[in-house]
Amino acid sequence: MKKKTFEFPSAFTVLFVILIIVAGLTYMIPAGKFSKLSYDTATNEFIITDHNDETISEPPTEEVLRKYNINLPLEKFTKGTIKKPMAIPGSYTKIKQHPQGILNIVKAPILGIMESVDIIIFVLIIGGIIGVINKIGAFDAGINALSKKTEGREFLLILFVFILIAIGGTTFGMSEETIAFYPILMPIFLVNGFDAMTCVAAISLGSTIGTMFSTVNPFSVVIASNAAGISFTEGIQFRIITLLLASVITILYIYQYIKKIRKDPAKSLIHDQEKEIRNKFLSNFDKSSKVEFTTRKKLCLVAFTLAFPIMIYGVSVLQWWFGEMSALFLSVAIIIMFLSGLSEKEAVSSFIGGAKELTGVALTVGLARSINIIMDNGLISDTLLYYSSQLVANINSSAFALVQLGIFSVLGFFIQSSSGLAVLSMPIMAPLADTAGVSREIIINAYNWGQGLMSFIAPTGLVLVFLEMVGVTFDKWLKFVMPLFGIMAAFSAVMLIINTLI
Repeated sequence: MKKKTFEFPSAFTVLFVILIIVAGLTYMIPAGKFSKLSYDTATNEFIITDHNDETISEPPTEEVLRKYNINLPLEKFTKGTIKKPMAIPGSYTKIKQHPQGILNIVKAPILGIMESVDIIIFVLIIGGIIGVINKIGAFDAGINALSKKTEGREFLLILFVFILIAIGGTTFGMSEETIAFYPILMPIFLVNGFDAMTCVAAISLGSTIGTMFSTVNPFSVVIASNAAGISFTEGIQFRIITLLLASVITILYIYQYIKKIRKDPAKSLIHDQEKEIRNKFLSNFDKSSKVEFTTRKKLCLVAFTLAFPIMIYGVSVLQWWFGEMSALFLSVAIIIMFLSGLSEKEAVSSFIGGAKELTGVALTVGLARSINIIMDNGLISDTLLYYSSQLVANINSSAFALVQLGIFSVLGFFIQSSSGLAVLSMPIMAPLADTAGVSREIIINAYNWGQGLMSFIAPTGLVLVFLEMVGVTFDKWLKFVMPLFGIMAAFSAVMLIINTLI
């Protein structure tokens, strides 16, 4: 009898195990809350919410901010720079434990799907468009034409994708938006001789490096700087240098991996899945066949391609989010249906079939969100922040910076929202920088780089979503990325120490 070999569990199982572990933490970590201050634009007043969720109103004045130990200009609130409730320093209070039991665990994925419906709709619409384009063979024809033009210059494809996405990450936080790129770029990478891991690396690491080493990202470095009471331009030159160095290191890391598997394809971390992945993305593709790249097919691909710069402009300039992005791609889907030449029934069936292919990805998004729901309902996030702030009190500058990096890495694992972590932590952590004798700029970098480190590996983020999309298991991603994770952790630590000395 053949002995069964161990197979790493699916994304769903990994997330559910983490969900149970986090629920267990709500029994062990004391529940607690900081009082929060927020500005109500409708009534022009501050709303103070205490640990019992009782609220009082205060006039919007500098004196009120000083009363609650928030040393920020009033205009940061009245002009809408800081929109989310801000933790009030010194207000942490332990409260009655809120353990999350079996019923909470079972309900959490349902609530996670409900709260993630905007992302889920976006994913399903992308899948639908791909279904229609695949039905008419436009991808196969386009990839065939592209592969002939890129022959001998394949690595430029990786550079282009990585740099483009890293720029998006560092300027406006391109992260969730990259979900749309995987099904489009994967066939192109495969046809150009790369394995699926290389495509995942170019997209995911481009986004991770860009957002981790943000320069002007309004959802991380800008909001964190505002919450810390400094301008986001402080230290921007140093952040640009760090971003460039980190990008070079990452590109070299990807290049070394490609070089290794070009010499010996069996060294690909997903060599055993190569046939399965190629069947998934290139089932109808034959490089030697004479696939006609008709005007109709070209128009469909042009319509689809144009949606991406429009999306990037909308998100970065017009403050679009998933509602607007989904509306954009749904409009493109309708246009492509008309251009495709398919009958109404064929077009709709292809769209539904394509959306069905990404149902697993959509459900993974909801399950990942359920972990944050358990933490929020267990009321342990504020406790983790409080204990972290106690840990760094009264230590010297270099040690302070390194401990902060570690703290924000841990917090970033549990709190995936960059803006949420910023407004929660900065009022507490920023004043500690003053006592340690370092610039508050150090706190911003420690926050950015610490949370960014978790983006490489945290299952609570997007990692399992894009792995589910391409069919790569989490263990293989960890084998690929953990050496780079260690390099980036050491690099961040060195740059933080240099930052404290200049």
